[in-house]
Amino acid sequence: MRLPQLKIGRLLPKYPIIQGGMAVRVSLAPLAAAVANAGGIGVIGATGMAPDELRAEIREARRRSSGIIGVNVMFAIRNFAELVRAALEEKIDLILTGAGFSRDVFGWGKETGTPIIPIVSSGRLAAVAEKCGAAAVVAEGSEAGGHLGTRRSVADIVCEIRKAVKIPVIAAGGIVDGFGVARMLKLGADGVQMATRFVLSRECTVADAFKEMYLRSKPEDVVVVESPVGMPGRALRNRFVEKLMQGRQPRPEHCKSCLKSCSNKYCILEALEKSRTGQVQEGLVFCGQNVSQIKEVLPVQEIFRRIVAEVESVV
Repeated sequence: MRLPQLKIGRLLPKYPIIQGGMAVRVSLAPLAAAVANAGGIGVIGATGMAPDELRAEIREARRRSSGIIGVNVMFAIRNFAELVRAALEEKIDLILTGAGFSRDVFGWGKETGTPIIPIVSSGRLAAVAEKCGAAAVVAEGSEAGGHLGTRRSVADIVCEIRKAVKIPVIAAGGIVDGFGVARMLKLGADGVQMATRFVLSRECTVADAFKEMYLRSKPEDVVVVESPVGMPGRALRNRFVEKLMQGRQPRPEHCKSCLKSCSNKYCILEALEKSRTGQVQEGLVFCGQNVSQIKEVLPVQEIFRRIVAEVESVV
């Protein structure tokens, strides 16, 4: 089986693989640039940043790569519009957005000719996105890491969305190798988005303790927890998660009002930042459902080489 050509607006990546834009500084310029250099679409996770920090990351990614670079911004955050505007002013190649649905963002993208790709979990919302002007949609299933918008599997969602729209459909959720990519392509996806696999790359800048937790994980360690965002989230079991499940999680001491709506049960920004910087027992370690299937930290180029070989080995 050969990988198809993915076309998003005028963008034609060598491979139909988008690296998921993981929030709170998990997906930064070094990772996004490495993915772009390997022939995919590299994505900077903007959520948790100020506009000037995002500008600096985009410029650094551009310095490291001439490939396709995108930005992912959660609609649920208070500075959503400022981050999107900053990315557009930096002439970012595309913008992905999830955790809510913005109609305004399509107009902003149209002003600059920038493709907008919403993350959706139903055929109905995908059709709405297409009418609004989406260049493509990410069809994300329940196997995904981080915040979850559905309990349905990616296989079910891809098939439904493929029938609902004519724009490219990007499958996301639980895809960690070329065999998973091939399965999604057979179901009608035009490409895939992979996040968890790229955490275990040399170019991902999270702390070694974060990566070690991924490498040591077992299927039973992966749990779904409550997030202040108002959506469930998938993470690895640790001391913080145990406290959360028992209702003993630390309450926010200094709220930064980062979300449009927040339960205030704990600070999601602080929980994610702690894990990213190595305090993995005191923070939230987001991951995809199939994280335990990944056994090695590899250079991004080697990850791509193996994915392509595995896809091509499928009859």
